[in-house]
Amino acid sequence: MVTINRSSLLRLTLHSLFCAVAGASLTSIAWGAAKGEGDSKGTNPPLPAYSTPAHEEIPRALLWGDTHVHTRLSQDAYSFGVTLDSNDAYRFAKGETLTATHGQLARLDRPLDFLVIADHANGLGSMDALVKGNKKLLEDDRLVEWRRLLTEVGGARAGLQISEEGRMAGWPDALNDPAIVGSAWKEVVLAAERHNDPGKFTAFIGYEWTSWPGGSNLHRVVIYRDGADKLENIVPFSSFMSSDPQDLWSALARYEETTGGRVLAIPHNGNLSNGLMFRSATFDGGALDADYAKQRSRWEPLVEVTQIKGDGEAHPFLSPDDEFANYETWDVGNFAGVPKTNEMLEFEYARGALKLGLSLYGELGVNPFRFGMIGSTDSHTALATADEANFFGKHSAGMEPSDTRTVRPVGKAGEFITMGWQQAASGYAAVWARENTREAIFEAMERKEVYATTGPRMILRFFGGWKFVESDSRAADPARVGYEKGVPMGGDLAKGPSGPGPSFLIAA
Repeated sequence: MVTINRSSLLRLTLHSLFCAVAGASLTSIAWGAAKGEGDSKGTNPPLPAYSTPAHEEIPRALLWGDTHVHTRLSQDAYSFGVTLDSNDAYRFAKGETLTATHGQLARLDRPLDFLVIADHANGLGSMDALVKGNKKLLEDDRLVEWRRLLTEVGGARAGLQISEEGRMAGWPDALNDPAIVGSAWKEVVLAAERHNDPGKFTAFIGYEWTSWPGGSNLHRVVIYRDGADKLENIVPFSSFMSSDPQDLWSALARYEETTGGRVLAIPHNGNLSNGLMFRSATFDGGALDADYAKQRSRWEPLVEVTQIKGDGEAHPFLSPDDEFANYETWDVGNFAGVPKTNEMLEFEYARGALKLGLSLYGELGVNPFRFGMIGSTDSHTALATADEANFFGKHSAGMEPSDTRTVRPVGKAGEFITMGWQQAASGYAAVWARENTREAIFEAMERKEVYATTGPRMILRFFGGWKFVESDSRAADPARVGYEKGVPMGGDLAKGPSGPGPSFLIAA
């Protein structure tokens, strides 16, 4: 028996499971340790000719990573005092011991396999330039005051004031100076190239597109499959250029068309979007059409459903019979302090989006919300740790381990104060890939063969099909049976024969 408790919640999806099981009876087949070479009836497929590894196409590597880490290049992380850079973030993810911003030694008990540094494209590297006295930035009176706060006050007080002013009054346009952003982007690209070690550790190049109309979270992490040859001289598309997700998708399409590269985007924190993340309307309130649905499904194959700012898979209002639906729930309002209403929740959480996607498929012939689920941290300390016993908080100032961090405020949105104890030590992305390379992991993300946990590295394989039988659970190589008779997590389960419903082959 496997017991999963509140601190070890497993997040996964087989998207088309929802299509396949409507009104059907279900059979689950679980397996444990392999027993022998196959069953006596010969139902298991033959092994490939030797050398087996030379013919292997089944994803055998379960890789763990964080697709959402911020360093001192992010203006909010810098404002809260983080001193660690991209090189430090990669070193930590690879298992090295670092000295964190406030002097404590930090190390993962088990290295990660891959990392995406997702610093905000808006104002990338600008706070560092401001403190160093960039003349163009000092022409803005607000930035002069922010520089004083950073150099003379510092800590959480400076970070909270700058962050609240930026959210409520808007970030000064001067922070998006192309020369500053371009220089910082080169630093991002070169650090990833320096630490990428195919077969051992994957350092992805990426950034965060940070749209928040009216304070509602529409953020996406953008991840490239490519290296410096395609990326060193581009300009990241920021919400300073547009806050409309469709404009982001158009920018990603232009990148692929002009470079031959590959890119995808991952939405996060729908729980802070006040009903905007998965609503059945465009950014400007227009009706969805098939073209919109195709674009969203194409560019956003994954959704980040758990991280430091709470859980975005389920909500007790939507799933009253699920005892885990109230896990790390952040449902007070958005970044601007606009209060939440129950009517918004359906369009914020992943389960609601999956159901809505099926409904839209019936209307449009295309499902816009056809996604797999991952977790990541959204750490703004450069430390990708999701362990409750090794948690360094979201921001460095006041949130790194101390006796008082749980009772300190970590954010202010209008009248709402977020306390340190409300932060979740979460989460990680699990990926089934053929090898530890940018190409293999990216392709696994595209086919949605992924799952999320709140941190614990639980091993899971999940297949759906129409032909599984009890003896498959005892196969010498059940994964091969799963791929040959069905589809893995994230796959599309084709319409089956009339009669019994689908069955599921599960290993945990």
